[in-house]
Amino acid sequence: MSSMDKMWASFVAIGLMVVASLLISYARTRTKGVVRVILSFIAFILFVPILIYMLLSMF
Repeated sequence: MSSMDKMWASFVAIGLMVVASLLISYARTRTKGVVRVILSFIAFILFVPILIYMLLSMF
């Protein structure tokens, strides 16, 4: 994997982390009930590709 590919993989991981953080913050402050659970679950599921992209950018 070239250095540029690693850079883009890390940018994607950072962007997904921002999306997950904003999503969980929104879910905790402005929603309740089932919507809160669904948004929190989506934010949690986003951590799978974040982990993959993070590992790709390291190796």
